[in-house]
Amino acid sequence: MNINDIRIRKIDKEGKLRAVASITIDGVFVVHDIKIIEGDKGLFIAMPSKKGLDGEYRDIAHPIDQATREMLSSMILEAYDKQQSE
Repeated sequence: MNINDIRIRKIDKEGKLRAVASITIDGVFVVHDIKIIEGDKGLFIAMPSKKGLDGEYRDIAHPIDQATREMLSSMILEAYDKQQSE
């Protein structure tokens, strides 16, 4: 899997949401609305989710394994930090 493009859209509202990211995978598939959130232990990403009939939120798209999740998180947060320093 190759992440070809990461786009960050900064959010200027109060609260813990800092930005929203979109990634392009292998030049043919895009995932929008990956949230960058400020938590108690620093920044983390939350995959796009939808509220179910039971009121619980469930990811719409997400990595299957921990290694892929960590790779995506690292790449997205690095792009966010780079944008912040510009």
